[in-house]
Amino acid sequence: MGSAGRFDAFRALADRRGRPGARLTKSLARAAADSPDGPQAWAPEAARRLGLPAAAGLGPATFYADLAARHGRRHVRICTAAACFAARAGCHLAEVENALGATADSTDPDPQVSLQTVRCLGYCYAGPAALDGDTPCTGPDLAGQLSGRVPPRAPSIPAADATGDPVVLAGVVAGEAAWQVWPETVGALTPEQIQAEVAASGLRGRGGAGFPVAAKWAATGGSPETVVVANGDEGDPGSYADRLLMEADPARVLEGLALACLACRARHAVVLVRSEYPRALARMRAAVRKAYQDGHLGRRIHGSDLELDVEVAEGAGSYVAGEETALIAGLEGGRGCARPRPPYPTRHGLWDVPTVVNNVETLAALPWIVRRGGDAYARRGTRAETGTKLVCLSERFARPGCYEVELGTSVLGIVTELGGGLRQGARLSVLQVGGPLGGFLAPDRLDVPLTDADLTSRGAALGHAGLVAFDQRLEAREVLRHVWEFAAAESCGACSPCRAGSRRGLEIAASGTPAGEEYARLLRVMGQASLCAFGRRVPAAVRSLARAYGNRLKGWDP
Repeated sequence: MGSAGRFDAFRALADRRGRPGARLTKSLARAAADSPDGPQAWAPEAARRLGLPAAAGLGPATFYADLAARHGRRHVRICTAAACFAARAGCHLAEVENALGATADSTDPDPQVSLQTVRCLGYCYAGPAALDGDTPCTGPDLAGQLSGRVPPRAPSIPAADATGDPVVLAGVVAGEAAWQVWPETVGALTPEQIQAEVAASGLRGRGGAGFPVAAKWAATGGSPETVVVANGDEGDPGSYADRLLMEADPARVLEGLALACLACRARHAVVLVRSEYPRALARMRAAVRKAYQDGHLGRRIHGSDLELDVEVAEGAGSYVAGEETALIAGLEGGRGCARPRPPYPTRHGLWDVPTVVNNVETLAALPWIVRRGGDAYARRGTRAETGTKLVCLSERFARPGCYEVELGTSVLGIVTELGGGLRQGARLSVLQVGGPLGGFLAPDRLDVPLTDADLTSRGAALGHAGLVAFDQRLEAREVLRHVWEFAAAESCGACSPCRAGSRRGLEIAASGTPAGEEYARLLRVMGQASLCAFGRRVPAAVRSLARAYGNRLKGWDP
């Protein structure tokens, strides 16, 4: 089936469920690209063409960064997330603004150069980073690259295995070909057998929540209407493992997705790739086309009665839209806001059908597990948290890159042995673990196993397992303000505790003076009343930062 036919299959499924909004995001993206005006000028008409009210168009058009931004003749996205902030102590944005003669996030209706701040482009190992159109530029001379004084430079992701037998990086570092397991599995293993092997493996989701994968699959009840979503909307600053897999071994990701679909009896799947990853988007699309040509997808797969259609969708610029209910809302054409649960997506998800959302790294582990067996996987890692994990080290390390390690490996060993400590003899002040909402560890608190339980006991979290080092050049209060800036910018606004709380937290942090009981109350309310994990994790992250800095943030740990 050609690409148009595959899209028609998904559109028919969406329309059958009464959801014409599933086509809205693409319609809005086309309208935004064709107009120099803001969303109010073109979003209502884009919605009306699909028989939707004007508000249905304005909602997502004013929510997603890619749609709301005013693009000039030249559009530059510059990363201001944690790793890039740490790389140049936050100076790179002003340097680029001066070099281009442009102001970031300007509302100029007809800019020559539009400069848009974004939070993570997946070049945390070589930051600071920017995308000039779709051309990446990285490094300390970023302003020179964007001004044309030096050519663009974007090194490939350094990757290595530290386990002796890579699971997820088998193709990237060991050259193991993909699509070896799938042809043997079709017609040989039942959905129940695949679920049993994955259950025996103890595999948990690698996107941050850590939910048992087999249990999530089983919760769909085996409905043939089930849709499986490969979540490539990797937005955690400091993590670029999913980008590595989608660019360097996209076929393995698709093979894992196919195995997940077979386990769930699903006939439809979607791969969501964030727009900040244009190369990954292109390679995933090419891999899907090749998989159809080779008979791995489509009808009567490898002579069986199995059928499976896969579509690749592009994100539109939102961190919180990587959360599974927000992701589903975005795929349906709405604002990427988290939804209350229950109902859970495994019962009422995309287009109101049972939906499984697995992240890219999770799916890439499945071919190894199905071929070697769940027990073999369970012998790796720890008894409570089995298997391996991709860990990403930021630019401040002497040897930045993506490493596959067994869960339970010492964080201190990862920092000192794999990462080689900090570059140029810099001194570590704090280490961010697991993304902006994961948490922070002091240099003398790194001797902790890389497991979710052990990190949680230290006030951090495993998350995507990105490690961002902050050295002594950065003032503690600047790092605190940076965390609140991220929270305020990326809150979806669906609930007032997070929407108002993150903005007030930023105001207090920017003032430089702890606000006593008001600050403590704000953290309490956000932590207890926010709709999703984003708002609930912000207080834990800022408290862990205050503890990690100690006297340098005295008074900021209420």
